[in-house]
Amino acid sequence: MTQRLLIGRCLSALATALIPTTLTLAVLRITDDGGALGIVLASEMVPLLLLLPVGGVLADRIRPELVALLADLVRCLSQAVIAVELLLGVHRLLDLALLSALSGAAISFGSPAVPRMVVAVVPSQDRLRMNTRIGVATSLSAVVAPALAGTITVAAGPGWAVALTAVLFACSALTLGGIRTRAPDRGGQDATSSFGRDVAEGWREIRARPWFLACVLGHGVWHLVAGVFLTLGPVMAVQELGGEASWALIVQSGTAGMVLGVFAAPRLPIRRPLAVVQAGAACYLLPMAALAAGSSLWVMTSAYFVAMFGLGLLSPLWETVVADEVPEHALGRVRSFDHLISFASRPFGLATAAPLAAVTGVTALALIGGALVAAANLAAILLLGKPSKASSGPDPDRKHAPSSQ
Repeated sequence: MTQRLLIGRCLSALATALIPTTLTLAVLRITDDGGALGIVLASEMVPLLLLLPVGGVLADRIRPELVALLADLVRCLSQAVIAVELLLGVHRLLDLALLSALSGAAISFGSPAVPRMVVAVVPSQDRLRMNTRIGVATSLSAVVAPALAGTITVAAGPGWAVALTAVLFACSALTLGGIRTRAPDRGGQDATSSFGRDVAEGWREIRARPWFLACVLGHGVWHLVAGVFLTLGPVMAVQELGGEASWALIVQSGTAGMVLGVFAAPRLPIRRPLAVVQAGAACYLLPMAALAAGSSLWVMTSAYFVAMFGLGLLSPLWETVVADEVPEHALGRVRSFDHLISFASRPFGLATAAPLAAVTGVTALALIGGALVAAANLAAILLLGKPSKASSGPDPDRKHAPSSQ
């Protein structure tokens, strides 16, 4: 079952990573209007944010493999329809926007189900290793997918790239859908309880763990600041550091750092995993400081490498500790809140970076962003090991510290 879970997550990660590039190239074949492209890309985000709480409740009510199966089948269907339209020469932006919205709705249900599936299938002592493997697959997919989508689009057209995405989602659905888990433990809660009551219960689980809320808010600031950097960084690279190749080098260094961080997470003798998680997020101060200082290409590249290495450490450690500390019957709802903060913060940073920079200047905005990401994440460390009486354990940072492997 663990092998099936890993293969399914790899297929889904690659398919998900293909979508932004294939969709962008498909829209650009229709129009060069940047506003139209923005609308199509945003169409996925709106239902995703609105339906995440519903997805969290559903993930805690029924078997997670069924949710993953349906979510990936819906995404397969949406991509298949887009592929057919493009291959037939039908180019309607409205169709692309509506089908992207359908895909976003599917993500809102599938995302909270994945942590529950890992908990249901993988023994506690093996979860860090599994989360590491999933993290590596996700990181590599982010590198491979744009090149793969671009190559197929140039050689055969965007319709075939979208068709490949649909096939990958179909394979992922069949793989994950074949996993068998036990019926969800409702934690003594009435099986006929209302949606509102389920959401309230999930929020109580979050409030009972101040360390979780503090960490998630810190991660939200990370995503916000990352959106700012990913908007202003390319402009600086093109104008002051040697052109587009310079930004490509910075991005590639970040990818390498993230993959190395994911590999290192289960192998380092970490005694306080949540402290490492928050320190890793705080490392995003470095590229923001480099941006503010107008640093050289190599300084910027090195700073981004370290920041993304911190993200690589963060991902598997966070997934593992939260899965161990949050009761399984509430994990879907708790993680849906986590995903909601993350998914909402990055687009907000991307959207506001340029207007804010026009008012404050790039230097001031970068310094403020760097200070915020460091302060929010390092301050969360103060709450580690101090859960409320309702929390499930005396010290979430020490109780499940991974050993060196």
